[in-house]
Amino acid sequence: MKEVRYKPIGVIHSPFRDVKGMPIQPAGARGVAGTVEILPKYCAGLKDVDGFSHIILIYHFHLSGQYSLEVRPYMDNNRRGVFATRIPGRPNPIGISAVRLVRVEGCTLHIRDVDILDNTPLLDIKPYVPEFDIREVERTGWLSKRAGNVYGQRSDGRFV
Repeated sequence: MKEVRYKPIGVIHSPFRDVKGMPIQPAGARGVAGTVEILPKYCAGLKDVDGFSHIILIYHFHLSGQYSLEVRPYMDNNRRGVFATRIPGRPNPIGISAVRLVRVEGCTLHIRDVDILDNTPLLDIKPYVPEFDIREVERTGWLSKRAGNVYGQRSDGRFV
């Protein structure tokens, strides 16, 4: 299989300078402000993005170290398969977050509900469209009785 390579299109800024103590999902980061700086050569791609209240940021977990295929996630004491979790330590350390887009100023996006470490490399942006992105689900696996705990859950730094 051919190697896949990506180059950052910008950088995400947030108040979180350390992994330890930061929210583990956007739902637990309500109101937290941040910015996204898009590199000038990609700035034209922001045309019309201001028409969306939310965007999906796709980024590189740049501080993620080695990964394991079985992990003990934040909201559980049992070992789980890495693909049944959202932890940063993965074979391809890619993260996603749906955030509120407050405004666009030139090549800078002002966002809220940020659960991302400061200076995280941004790989892509997609508009969040409820008709495309919301699904009725039948099951949520081991998280079915734990997902409501995300609001107060913070990183303990174990995946760096």
